[in-house]
Amino acid sequence: MNDKTSSDNIVPAEAGENISFNQELVRKATHLGALVIPAGYYFLGLERFTAFLIMLIIGLAMLLIDIARIRNWPIWTNFFSHILGAVIRKHEKDGDFTGATYILLTSCTTIALFSKPIAIAALSFIIVGDSFAAVIGRRFGRIRFSNKTLEGTLGCLAGTIIVAVLAPGIPLSVGLLGAVVATLVEAWPLGVDDNVSVPLMSGLAMTMVTILGLFN
Repeated sequence: MNDKTSSDNIVPAEAGENISFNQELVRKATHLGALVIPAGYYFLGLERFTAFLIMLIIGLAMLLIDIARIRNWPIWTNFFSHILGAVIRKHEKDGDFTGATYILLTSCTTIALFSKPIAIAALSFIIVGDSFAAVIGRRFGRIRFSNKTLEGTLGCLAGTIIVAVLAPGIPLSVGLLGAVVATLVEAWPLGVDDNVSVPLMSGLAMTMVTILGLFN
């Protein structure tokens, strides 16, 4: 798709206009590697400010790489294009930032805005759910709505439910609410890249019900 929304859980015909299924697998394997962000935040026992600062540095570095790509600077053409070029989608080639830049910078915002358990769950929702949606939607998608597939959306829901069950520090009911919100936002990303909208909207929903004392 050519707008600012992500094109992961898309119908097979349109997906083929971007990258192949094998390239999608490579892209999503890399995307799953971003689980190091919430995992590191939790297992390393990082304080909020420390985690925010680390992600800010990494996010700004990726933003610089993306600007180099968009402006065709030598550092991109001579180096990074050989590493990342094969998995760049059409809308990214047309001038949008990559999902990596969005998720890294959104990690900063998510960590800054939400409590540690909610930030960990919200970031894991987009990393796992988006990957499930993309692979299942591309491989098995048949029932279409908008530019998505029902199968991909159900894959996203399955992935986010797994996260909700495993997420540390939040009640299961709160996590499941976040999983549903994340899935709905991934399916209808409101004109915003879902690497941005999914963590922020699911994190907001979980924060609100926690503050209001619902589902506890």
